[in-house]
Amino acid sequence: MAGTERGARRRISTRAIRLDRSLEALPLFRLSDSADDGVISLAEGGDGAGRWRVIPNPGDRLPGTFDQDVYVELLRRYHEDGEPADGAISFTLHAFLRAMGRRVDGRTYEQLRGALSRLERTTLESHLMYSTPSGSGDLRFTLLQSVAVERRRTVDREQLPLFPAIASGEPGIARVTLAAVIRENLAADHAVSLSAASYWSLGSPVARRLYRLLEVARADGRLTWRIGLDRLAEQLPLAQRYPSHLQRVLQPAHDMLVEHGILRNAAIRQQQREWFVDYVLGSRPA
Repeated sequence: MAGTERGARRRISTRAIRLDRSLEALPLFRLSDSADDGVISLAEGGDGAGRWRVIPNPGDRLPGTFDQDVYVELLRRYHEDGEPADGAISFTLHAFLRAMGRRVDGRTYEQLRGALSRLERTTLESHLMYSTPSGSGDLRFTLLQSVAVERRRTVDREQLPLFPAIASGEPGIARVTLAAVIRENLAADHAVSLSAASYWSLGSPVARRLYRLLEVARADGRLTWRIGLDRLAEQLPLAQRYPSHLQRVLQPAHDMLVEHGILRNAAIRQQQREWFVDYVLGSRPA
């Protein structure tokens, strides 16, 4: 009976994913196949006002759609582990990929190692944009404070043929430490909450990113949200800039979010020369 109760508590705990509310409002993961791998930036107000930059490590690219899913799964596991104060979580690469719904093979192992490395080495710079309980001045940090991936021991590798589901590659064990500023925000409940089931059921990276951003609006107490189309493109971020191109990218994501009940309605409208997106939020996903 006790084991059943523990299993039920575990299932309940994994339904929610708590994410840093400040970070969710800012662009981070590239969501298009554009060849542009330059710095992602977002500004607020005039000269000297808020600025945000995402700077790839020299020789590497910006975090992309796979990295977005890795980030969300890391935060799900951090929450499931009780949000340890030191920010450290451990997992096998095999279990991590399975939780993401990804094929487990040598190629995806390398993808995951690459994503973890990017989340450790991509620099995030904020001037009055990223806020924490201790303030919102100048900050420079990475999502992951440290990453270590160890190969299986020889005795473990000898056992791999007994498990045909592991076709190739070595799973390895990862130990990562979440950035202190993110832990600080989560500890202060400066967070948004996603439904794990809803997030993983969205088949579009743009829909997944929009879901994350819409929960920031919900956390601000909004049931409706209007945002300029250009500003939305910057916050996601999207490489497209023409309204017609943005509509073609956003419409399938809007349809998916409405289908899943995350949105009741989404409409792109032009008023005079300005384009806006009007959202009506649905009920909070279970």
